[in-house]
Amino acid sequence: MIKLTPDEIRFFRDEGYVIKRKVMDEKLMAEARERLWDNPPPGIDRNDPNTWRGPIQAPEDREKLPRSPETDYLFDGWTIPNPPSHNDQYGAVDGICWRYRTLGTEKFLVRMLLTDPSIWGMAEQLLGKGWLAVPSRTRGIYCRFPQCDIPVEPLKPHTDGHEFHLGVVGFIDDVPPNGGGFTIYPKSHRVFYYQHLTQYGRDKADTYEKHHDSLKEQTATECCGDAGDIVLFHHRLAHAGNPPNHSLKIRKAALGDLVRKDLKDKLDEPPCENMWGDWPGIPTDG
Repeated sequence: MIKLTPDEIRFFRDEGYVIKRKVMDEKLMAEARERLWDNPPPGIDRNDPNTWRGPIQAPEDREKLPRSPETDYLFDGWTIPNPPSHNDQYGAVDGICWRYRTLGTEKFLVRMLLTDPSIWGMAEQLLGKGWLAVPSRTRGIYCRFPQCDIPVEPLKPHTDGHEFHLGVVGFIDDVPPNGGGFTIYPKSHRVFYYQHLTQYGRDKADTYEKHHDSLKEQTATECCGDAGDIVLFHHRLAHAGNPPNHSLKIRKAALGDLVRKDLKDKLDEPPCENMWGDWPGIPTDG
């Protein structure tokens, strides 16, 4: 079983993320790559790379895309409301981005990304053995199509607006440099944890925008790698929703969340002086 080393745990504490290589099950990744094509956006042909070039949807067509039934995030029988944006059948198809959330509740995807023994074990190293709530879903598979002739926009950083502790990004196919990899702002979790009114909620402090604007002056880090690699990240880590993909491949990544069983009791608590109070595996010194 793959584990985090003490140095990797300290790196997660300081930088807000850590990358582990060759973690996910190969057979489950192959199934994810195959199931991705169950219901692609109109005009996208898996066998014709010419159809992958953005923009893949006209703005007026995006509004016509069907929506899936709302499915809340279930953890050991209790729920966290699903953000409305997570119910799009094709996700936010916005030129080069396709968030295929319909697969989010598939058991094989949950097993591949969240409850895999190694991934579960690494999460317990951070959040405490026996403290994780069993998830019922992932966010689905997020794709980024080749940028091609679409002008590159400035990165759009954000912090996630729903309640969770630990995010997991898993590459189900190789992601080369400049290929639309998960793009993060190291150390930003240590700022944005305190720029919210609660530890885990979405309500922001009055000073949030000031700190958010400062990210435009910072250098982001693109996480890329091979199929099977994962990125574990803190729930307040800022990341870009629009990393450009200058490769000729579709960037394919599964996303999901892990939470502690006591999250439901702490949703209204303000940020703590010690931001690692719910993370018993994180050393606070050294």
